[in-house]
Amino acid sequence: MRDRRGRDDALKLAREADQIIAARGPAIVRFEMKTAPPDEATLLKHLLGPTGNLRAPAMRFGRTLLVGFHPEAFGKIFGGEK
Repeated sequence: MRDRRGRDDALKLAREADQIIAARGPAIVRFEMKTAPPDEATLLKHLLGPTGNLRAPAMRFGRTLLVGFHPEAFGKIFGGEK
């Protein structure tokens, strides 16, 4: 069973994070939510997929929210890259 999270849930997760790393294909976008938060439309563009739900995979690691998959970003966060 999938845990689908829509627009409101995605925004709540984003507001609880200090940093968001959103990956889509080879591109990675980082948002510093405490010092330079993006506008809501920009944030949703990177968090939501075509169905209007939070893109997968999405996970919290401490105060960082990871959305989408990028091997290099995951390696840095989870210690796989030296």
